[in-house]
Amino acid sequence: MFTILMGILLLNPLNSFSQDSTKSNTLEMNKKDSIESKIDSLISIMTLKEKIGQLVLYNGSWDVTGPPSDVGNKEKFEKLKNGGVGAMLNVTSVAGTKELQSAVMKHSRLKIPLLFGYDVIHGYKTIFPIPLGESASWDLEAIKKSSAIAAKEATASGINWTFAPMVDISRDARWGRIMEGAGEDPFLGAKIAVARIQGFQGDDLADNTSLAACAKHFAAYGFAEGGRDYNTVSIGEYELHNTILPPFKAAAKAGVATMMSAFNEVDGIPATGHKELQRDILKDAWNWDGFIVSDWASISEMIFHGYAEDKIHAAERAIIAGNDMDMEGRAYEAGLEKLVKEGKVDEKLIDDAARRILKIKYDLGLFDDPYRYSDETREKNEIYTKENLEASRDVARKSIVLLKNDKDILPLKKDVKSIAVIGPLANDKDTPIGSWRAMATANSAVSLLEGIKTAVNKSVKISHAQGVALGTGERNFIKELAINREDTKGITEAVNIAKNAEVVILAIGEEAFQSGEGRSQVGIELTIPQQKLFEAVWEVNKNIVVVLMNGRPLAITNIAEKAPGIVETWHLGSESGNAIADVLFGDYNPSGKLPVSFPRDVGQIPIYYNAKNTGRPSNAEGLVFWSHYTDEKNEALFPFGHGLSYTTFQYKSLKISAPSFSSGGEITVSVTVTNTGKRKGKEVVQLYIRDLIGSLTRPIKELKGFELIELEPGKSKTVSFIINEETIQFYTADKKWEAEQGDFKVFVGGSSITELGVGFSFNK
Repeated sequence: MFTILMGILLLNPLNSFSQDSTKSNTLEMNKKDSIESKIDSLISIMTLKEKIGQLVLYNGSWDVTGPPSDVGNKEKFEKLKNGGVGAMLNVTSVAGTKELQSAVMKHSRLKIPLLFGYDVIHGYKTIFPIPLGESASWDLEAIKKSSAIAAKEATASGINWTFAPMVDISRDARWGRIMEGAGEDPFLGAKIAVARIQGFQGDDLADNTSLAACAKHFAAYGFAEGGRDYNTVSIGEYELHNTILPPFKAAAKAGVATMMSAFNEVDGIPATGHKELQRDILKDAWNWDGFIVSDWASISEMIFHGYAEDKIHAAERAIIAGNDMDMEGRAYEAGLEKLVKEGKVDEKLIDDAARRILKIKYDLGLFDDPYRYSDETREKNEIYTKENLEASRDVARKSIVLLKNDKDILPLKKDVKSIAVIGPLANDKDTPIGSWRAMATANSAVSLLEGIKTAVNKSVKISHAQGVALGTGERNFIKELAINREDTKGITEAVNIAKNAEVVILAIGEEAFQSGEGRSQVGIELTIPQQKLFEAVWEVNKNIVVVLMNGRPLAITNIAEKAPGIVETWHLGSESGNAIADVLFGDYNPSGKLPVSFPRDVGQIPIYYNAKNTGRPSNAEGLVFWSHYTDEKNEALFPFGHGLSYTTFQYKSLKISAPSFSSGGEITVSVTVTNTGKRKGKEVVQLYIRDLIGSLTRPIKELKGFELIELEPGKSKTVSFIINEETIQFYTADKKWEAEQGDFKVFVGGSSITELGVGFSFNK
């Protein structure tokens, strides 16, 4: 019976259904029913041990972000052959994945194929801007394209599952992993989450150029106290629903294949053991049918949290809470069988978890062909191609934000007589790759100096000096970095070349691994040597353009007051230097907008545009008693949504189609945007709404729409946004998502500080 049944399972491929769009609805239903039937049949013949095996995820190398495994490679291989492992991570080649898949297919009883996961965060071999930087493009199609290229390269190397996108909202620049998300706003974060998922997963997971995506970290990881990674999170129910969960809900609705639980606890319960989050909200309320994977060893780490006595107790709490797969925790394989036999865990929970994992394997087409991602020809021809590098350059320049441009110092002329290219990052070919760099080759990025030399006329005199160093030792992803905080001996050389240059380009910021997992900092200022370098160069040459390279918002108030030109370039990836040069010399008109606020000082953190008004929002005739600092302004140095262009845009004729609407209705808000400058340019038109009175206090502004437009000089475009009941919904005091009756104000402009507004009302 087993042989016949497995023949049915393996010889009835998912791809037997036509993809003709005219039959898509019927075929999708048939496909779903077929998969469910196959999973039912398979589950019915699996032993408890085999079902638990599907819930186990092993690391396949020592490139880890957690404690080393206590299971040797020989023992792992035996577990693979015995059906004791459902997935592997960090196996990054066709040869490697084929060898492990072959061990399962040749030796295991049921021959259930493996998943192969990897942290494909912002590119695989061809590296794109870090996610925070890419989010600054506000260009959903560009973001989708970069993820699709990353998926194509990764799948060519045998990988079929990525641990991305990270959709955590964060308002704390001290947190190192802020570089991995989309910033501070839930609306923008949700849109970008969906774009990345669509890029990774494509139109059909069964296409072998598509990756199963993983929205992470569920939930509230970006709200760690003090910005310290892995730290406690203490938030209220309303902030959870209104700020943190929207990107995850959008990801679930978009059909993300998997989600990852978080390291942190949420109000006393570790996220990995949080039943309300995982089972009640994600699986039941949202009706999501993917599977949840723990973060690295986070199930067993519930012991350290003080929430579980040992690995067996941790396994009990995690599986009951709804966590389906154990990444390197060794808890499920240690405890689940025992727990089921003792009656502490219902086997139906194991069945449900295994069913969810098997579904993704069917969706990926692995039961049709376990080796569909094992194509040496693809691996040879589709990775790090010229076309992929060109795409990387395009997305990189779209991600650059022009923060300041006094007296139109930018763009620079290509026939400028002399340029001094100064700074620790000026000729750095590694930092632009950024953290979470997948299979990138170290020192493979185009440096800023190289990009400038390529861009300018041969007659231009280019001089270079490092000035100061960023690090004092070798870069290392695993070990702590040694940052230079004292050595300034190279400043004299930098000053000498700055004196004789027509313009100075100063490249400063953060080393590649100053941000990322485990890279939290109490200070977000430039290092003291870099600050001294800026001051010394500025003293001798005021014609200075600062190029920031960083993975988090930086507090650069002093530099912002003095430097006439500041360009935020993040860590842009493989084509960094060329992309920056495209912007500096005007071949590309910058259009990026900040997805996160830049504070004036670390003491303002957390800082974000969509804050509450408070009961004392403004100064009353110079009195002390209002919500403020006595030593700094309340406002951000550069606010959310800010970004300049080499042209200018005028907003006028803001109109609303009706002063009010009711349930089931809608109104339209329109504004005319005119390019009043001399260059063609792009502008992100942003719509914000304020709910004036609510059952809960509401933010002073919330992003509710945006549109990226491009205009020729002198041309205008009327941009319209529809506002309906869904637009103004929030998680109310009644503990449900709904629109409340009342008065609102809508604002439209080029950043979150726009004051161009008009009022409307909603009536139930």
